[in-house]
Amino acid sequence: MCRWIAYRGETTALEHYVTEPAHSLISQSINALEATASVNGDGFGLGWYGTHPEPGLYREIRPAWSDENLRYLCRHLQSHLFFAHVRAATGTAITRANCHPFACGQWMFMHNGFVGNWSRLRRKVEALIPDQLYPARIGTTDTEAIFLAIIGTGGMERPVEATEKVLLRLTEFVNQNKPGDRLRVTAALSNGRDLYAFRYAVNDSANTLYYRETDNGLLIVSEPLDKDRKHWIAVPENHAIVALSGERARIQPLLQVHQVAAE
Repeated sequence: MCRWIAYRGETTALEHYVTEPAHSLISQSINALEATASVNGDGFGLGWYGTHPEPGLYREIRPAWSDENLRYLCRHLQSHLFFAHVRAATGTAITRANCHPFACGQWMFMHNGFVGNWSRLRRKVEALIPDQLYPARIGTTDTEAIFLAIIGTGGMERPVEATEKVLLRLTEFVNQNKPGDRLRVTAALSNGRDLYAFRYAVNDSANTLYYRETDNGLLIVSEPLDKDRKHWIAVPENHAIVALSGERARIQPLLQVHQVAAE
């Protein structure tokens, strides 16, 4: 499984979170401690917001630990909101177009998880993408398809509600087989101001997700960047982190998902 971090707060160099910590994202690309795959060497990516509404992207197919450009970029790039991701591919090609994060207009998205039996379900999931957004589909991953489906379901206006609707459709798809296919979605979504993260699974345990918030900023991670676990809060399964501009983060249940589960 992939590993990722999302940051929003005071403008800072990416190196303080991506490359410097004892258990930095580069360290996790070699030796992840809370993932089904300890090595995440199938590419990496950075996404950040600066003076333009649209995010900047740098994505590469080399392992994060072997790309000498990554440390230099993280030392000099500064942002108030950025994503960083190291990939462990789950069946799709190792290409730059398949590396996270993904962008559509001012929105950015990254993901740790998979849609089980993707080759069978790919056409159904891609059918959730509206025609006007489909030209933005340049890769072959389930992640990019989920992202564009969320945007096309009203994600720009109602991100949490749109994500819930897409998760419900994905749940329907994976449960059409008996036994049902597995689905894991642990993802981050942002428009450069607001930051959202989601932890969800069907027919399986969800991938780990933690966050830490101080007066300086909010950090959301697949696994903690240090051994001081008392400062990290685990996000419950089937919950979202919502951090609107100017507000502190809050955890809330994915309501539509909970309602269906209770029926």
